[in-house]
Amino acid sequence: MARDTAETVTYADIEAARERLDDPSVVTETPVDRSTALESMTGAAEVSLKLEHLQWTGSFKTRGAYNKIRRLAESGGVDRVVAASAGNHAQGVALAASTLGVDATVVMPTTAPQTKVEATRGYGASVELVGKDFQAATTHAKDLVAGTDAMFVHAFDDPAIVAGQGTLGVEMYEDRPSVETVVVPIGGGGLIGGIATAFAELRPETRVVGVQAEGAATVPDSLDKGTPQTLEEVDTIADGIATGGVSELTLGLIERHVDEVVTVTNGEIADAVLLLLERAKQVVEGAGAAAVAAVRSDDLDVSGEHVMPLLCGGNLDMTMLRTVLVHALARRRQVIRVRVRIEDRPGKMADISAAIADQGANIQTVRHDRALEDLDVGEAYLIFQVETSGADHARRVVAAIADHGYDVSVVTHPGADGRGPDGYSPKRGGGEFYQPFCRPV
Repeated sequence: MARDTAETVTYADIEAARERLDDPSVVTETPVDRSTALESMTGAAEVSLKLEHLQWTGSFKTRGAYNKIRRLAESGGVDRVVAASAGNHAQGVALAASTLGVDATVVMPTTAPQTKVEATRGYGASVELVGKDFQAATTHAKDLVAGTDAMFVHAFDDPAIVAGQGTLGVEMYEDRPSVETVVVPIGGGGLIGGIATAFAELRPETRVVGVQAEGAATVPDSLDKGTPQTLEEVDTIADGIATGGVSELTLGLIERHVDEVVTVTNGEIADAVLLLLERAKQVVEGAGAAAVAAVRSDDLDVSGEHVMPLLCGGNLDMTMLRTVLVHALARRRQVIRVRVRIEDRPGKMADISAAIADQGANIQTVRHDRALEDLDVGEAYLIFQVETSGADHARRVVAAIADHGYDVSVVTHPGADGRGPDGYSPKRGGGEFYQPFCRPV
């Protein structure tokens, strides 16, 4: 049963927000692109990608920030606003405030991607880097406001913010009025709260599905316990939805209007980032790819439906892009690492390299390792990182090395084949294990 909260958001609030968002240089209507590739992969009748990552600031966040700050200006004026953000809300507040002639200070975690920090400054806000996560940044931001005339602009726990994000739901409905399922990423819940409220009014039969990163998921537990739950630490490559908790306001909207919530792993998010880059020609961040990861997962059935995944953000740090792509390629076996036990004498590296080359694979790196306890005197390991065309090609490469008489193992991440737990973590690193090669009988 839905909770009774002091604050909520109505469709009338969203309509009012849409009237305020009348400056196309701040918020623009973003396009929709059909993905036949995802239709083939998922069995969906139609997949319509909502490309909100093409918003001016690279995410939906400007909608809520502009609505909030303009409401403050209309109700008597405000000279300065303060916000806390991992990056996207920061840019939205910075652009909205500068457009409306308001000073803005944004507190960002020290772990925030440098591209988002620089963009926030570029939109005119002053930035303070404090704490390791969103919660620490929020605490400091509220301290800055205390005893001053400045106003705190929360990233999601504010009806004006949620109503602004809800304008995206109206736009999605107008883009595809017959859509049967919309899939929306969840961080603090402001985005899905607004979108779900819009669809409850405009097309209540549309299924609204939320998706959280597994290492930052609090909504399933919050729904079970009937009150917002928080995480002391989050562990996800999707920093845009790594808030560590929802609020009473947003949880209430989720309870009333959201049909189901699923979670996706870091590996599934990485795969979705690469898929969107290859097949849709769209560069999105982890949070922006989460909805596509959900559509491709076994936990969400969209077969035969018209589904609209929301690509909510595209502010992808290039260092993270490299990390994500390497991991996704490893999961596909397009990059493999093989460990070969050899007698440590001249000619062995050349022999193994020739075996790999004969299979049409490319050696990216190679190194010796002699300091392991399981090696006899005079033995060593050669570890090759090899580029292949996929899993079948990778198996042929490893088999060719074995055919030359070598003891060969595949070095991989847990879960890289999609069968085990997903081992990649930005905090823990990937982890490795050695899987001995055995020729199928």
